[in-house]
Amino acid sequence: MTHAALPEPPRPLAAPAPPGRRSGGAALLPPRAVLRNPVLPVVAVLAALALPFGPGGGEAGGAGPADLVSGFLLLSCVLRLVRARRRPLTPTAAVVLGLPVAGFALAALAASSPATAFAGFGRYLQVFVLVPAAVLLLVRDRADFRLLAWAFVGLGLWQGAVGTHQYLTGTGASYQGAQIRAVGTFGPGDVMGMATAVALGLVCAVGLALGCSCGVRRRVVAALCAAALVVPLALSFSRGAWIATAVTCAVQLLLAGVRRALAAGAAVVAAGVVLVGGLGVGTTLLEQRFDSITQVTGAPDQSVRDRYALWTAALGIWREHPLTGVGLKNFPEYRDAHAPMALSSASDTGGAGAAFRRQPLLSPHDMYLLVLSEQGLCGLVAVAGSWLALLVCGVRGLLRERRRPPSRAGGLDCALVACGLLVWQLTDFVYGDIGGPSTVLTAVSFGLVAWWAAPRPGGPVTDGPATAGRPVKAVPR
Repeated sequence: MTHAALPEPPRPLAAPAPPGRRSGGAALLPPRAVLRNPVLPVVAVLAALALPFGPGGGEAGGAGPADLVSGFLLLSCVLRLVRARRRPLTPTAAVVLGLPVAGFALAALAASSPATAFAGFGRYLQVFVLVPAAVLLLVRDRADFRLLAWAFVGLGLWQGAVGTHQYLTGTGASYQGAQIRAVGTFGPGDVMGMATAVALGLVCAVGLALGCSCGVRRRVVAALCAAALVVPLALSFSRGAWIATAVTCAVQLLLAGVRRALAAGAAVVAAGVVLVGGLGVGTTLLEQRFDSITQVTGAPDQSVRDRYALWTAALGIWREHPLTGVGLKNFPEYRDAHAPMALSSASDTGGAGAAFRRQPLLSPHDMYLLVLSEQGLCGLVAVAGSWLALLVCGVRGLLRERRRPPSRAGGLDCALVACGLLVWQLTDFVYGDIGGPSTVLTAVSFGLVAWWAAPRPGGPVTDGPATAGRPVKAVPR
């Protein structure tokens, strides 16, 4: 007797992938969710920095379209906090970000006029407190962080492309009688603007290439972007940006691992030998600019002599007003009384579509000395203490990320980007200070650093979109 074959039991159906995710794990958000991404205002700030300025370029102390968009960024953050009805910052984050406010307030009271005090106080709050806090609160997870890191890379590539075109066609800013200095869309009034955008984009690309866990393809793309950004950075003729970028990339390599640092260093040396020695890449002006870095004590050029004179003036101002300084934006009023005779009255700017003009030297071109002279020891301790706390917390988070097992690790790229941005800023502050439209980049950079170093409550640490509506205990990034 034959038996009929029994029907096979039904196979269990695979659990459907969560909304907004592919079955393979890659994020696939619907268009409506993309438009509701809270970091879009931050991306808009970076996009505004890609817009061309007028014929005069960005003025050294003026605001630009990105400053207006940053106001929208702050408004968007406030509205989200009101709707969420929750505590915005942890006590640690509030102390670290709010510490400089005390120094700013004391220096504002010592300003020469209420208008000057209000303008300076608002600018310092925007750059070092409000915009960083807004970025910290709007970035939800590592995916948002990486999006902003790639936005930095994109801005650097765009500004670098414009600057390289200026150098090749002789339409850049004036440099030693030739209009070849790459300044991007910022113009000759903010010659450090393009150098800052390109350098920060390069730092983000290096961090993504060294620590990205999203596949080999993205790491290769990030490495190629970093290599492409080296050219416009060199054409910016900015020695301070060169030094800060070299120091930062070396620190990132060491933090990523000694073996990787040695391999990358050997590759850089080999590429430099091939390009410069074998192919003859480079110009006489670039070689002279590089050589001048080692001549700052022996035979400095006029720009270096002016910088030394401004540093001397800042130290002289501080000695007379050691505790609270002379007040925000009051350095120009006290400069001539403390500067040596070698100081020029102004620097020459021109080219890139702007007419020749004499631009006055209104700051010591050193952020630490600017704070020391205008805000005194009280202000410097508050500001530098906040930056040091961010650096310590950021490095601790990076080391903690490296100690995690591979199955749980995934934020090393975010750690390298955050620490790299902060190291670049702190190094560049030795040779420059805030001023001009590109200053908003500094504010967004500190926001990304704060997100990694000082977590906010309710922010889960994930690689995908944050889960809404579920409070999560604040944990390190």
